[in-house]
Amino acid sequence: MITRTASSRGVLLVLVSWTPDAPAGIERATAALALGLAQGGHRPVIATAAPQPEGPGLPGVTIAGLRLDDVEFPCDDTVLRHAITYQDSRLTRQIRDLITEHRIDTVLFCDALWGLGRLRGDLPGHVRRALAAHVKPHVLDAGPTLARATRVLVPSAVVRDELAAWGPRNLRVVPNALMADASAAPPTSERREQLRRGGPVRVLARLGPEKGVLDLLEACPGWDRPVEVALAEAGFEASTGSQSELLQRCCRAADRLPDVRLRGALAWEEVLPWLAGAAVVIVPSHRETFGLVALEAMSVGTPVVAYRVGNLPALISPTGDGDHLLVDHDEGPAALHKAAQALLEDDILYAATTQTVYRRAAQFQPRRIADFFMEAVS
Repeated sequence: MITRTASSRGVLLVLVSWTPDAPAGIERATAALALGLAQGGHRPVIATAAPQPEGPGLPGVTIAGLRLDDVEFPCDDTVLRHAITYQDSRLTRQIRDLITEHRIDTVLFCDALWGLGRLRGDLPGHVRRALAAHVKPHVLDAGPTLARATRVLVPSAVVRDELAAWGPRNLRVVPNALMADASAAPPTSERREQLRRGGPVRVLARLGPEKGVLDLLEACPGWDRPVEVALAEAGFEASTGSQSELLQRCCRAADRLPDVRLRGALAWEEVLPWLAGAAVVIVPSHRETFGLVALEAMSVGTPVVAYRVGNLPALISPTGDGDHLLVDHDEGPAALHKAAQALLEDDILYAATTQTVYRRAAQFQPRRIADFFMEAVS
């Protein structure tokens, strides 16, 4: 039950590509933050230009439409930047109208480009203007975005350090939140042992070359168990058609591997149960500014093997007790396989690891992260 109080705040979260069930970390993190704000008694509104499906939506969260002409999703940065540049005034008026309609006192532009952080128009004087920089902004968007934001929120120290050279002094680290699902309890110890002995290795990613899935498939050695890979297209892509092309290459690579099976997108409510049913999850990303898939797997007690890149070491092994789950990037996919196999062959280490990652993930519940957010923008 959501209870509004006299101290409740109106927060507008702007992300033009946002849709429920989008297979991308920024959309899922935005939804989790909005849910946490609603649980805290606030009034979150997500503003999006993407078509929305029929359905009940997110509890306590209002979804508001934005009009953005000449853009069809998925699209690339160049198309979107051109559209925003020529519709800046119109988009600013729409944001101002939403501020008035929903009694908004904080606007969070959820990305410099895709979250409209680059808009040049002014907002009412009482409204806090914050930017969520999930990744380092493109130089074409960074100038107006960083100059106008009263607070810049980053998901990890990795992004904070990348942005520090650009000079913003209003940086705050606010981690991404989990989309908590009470029905997705971790497996029992007996079931977890069954998974260790013969359960599948699973990989979950959107179709982007930086996610490393194709590299993993092309170098994949023989496994003694099934390998299941879920891939899906996001509302954004590096260039027109690049996601479809990458999917075709992944399919060809998987066809040559008898133990590997590809599947399409998972609905958000399916993610945690699917990850819970894995013996181990591999995150083969070449870079990760946060690592939401890793965190989601950890939240149901599934160990995660990944490269020692970006924020993944801080997420998976902040105290060094999970170093057996991390491999050097230069060692390539074979090292991921070796680390996963070594873990699965050690029943004592495996059981201890499942408990450790589960406890670690508990720190990222949406209500707790929402409180960090409200403190950061106040």
